[in-house]
Amino acid sequence: MLDSLRTTLVMIELELRRLKHDRTELYTRAIQPILWIVVYGTIMSSIAAIPTGGIPYTDFITPGILIQSTTFVSIFYGLTIVWERDSGILKKLLVTPASRYATVIGRSMASGVRAVFQALIIVPVALLVGVNFFPNIAYFVLALLIVFFASGGFAAISILIASFLKTRERFMGIGQAITFPLFFASNALYPVSIMPPILQEFSRFNPMSYIVDAVRGLMISGNLSNLPIDLLAIALFDTAMFVLASISFKRIVE
Repeated sequence: MLDSLRTTLVMIELELRRLKHDRTELYTRAIQPILWIVVYGTIMSSIAAIPTGGIPYTDFITPGILIQSTTFVSIFYGLTIVWERDSGILKKLLVTPASRYATVIGRSMASGVRAVFQALIIVPVALLVGVNFFPNIAYFVLALLIVFFASGGFAAISILIASFLKTRERFMGIGQAITFPLFFASNALYPVSIMPPILQEFSRFNPMSYIVDAVRGLMISGNLSNLPIDLLAIALFDTAMFVLASISFKRIVE
């Protein structure tokens, strides 16, 4: 148990070192979510056609855009795995005493570090636009922890994808094919109640819906009535993805 925890912390420390030396990707990936909030959010707020329960539309979509951004960071974290496989680094990892499960969880949670830093870039921009965050620092910290752990689940998906694909080009296409449907079939941009019935059913099994709902409750509305269900769904999602990615991890270097 201690060895597994140590492995996870080492992976997180490695990611922090990478960010210290090169933060370019964080800044460039922040451009798209900032445009969503600054341009799309403010324009749609003037239309007022989407029921948001009395929450300004820009405030309503900010958690969803934040989660979409961090999900992109996590899903494409698998590109690092592909590069490490090609360079031989993964082979060295597999001969270390660390278990596959600890290695996968460590690499996945390392992406959570990158996701949290991405969120910390987006939040100040949202404040400048006029988004009203719920004034509770404990809620805000808990929201960041949810982003951290949920991002680990999406990073595990990227490791799972990387175990089957051998080229970066294919990986990028599959990553987008997964992320966009999850985003548009969630409650990130609109309430589930106004979706077509088939999408409402899909949203029940969409982990992004639960992540957005939890972060929106903590950051914007202060309504935590659904938080226990959201946390349970996120925990089940992470556990399932960690197990599947760990099982397939050895395929990456075969």
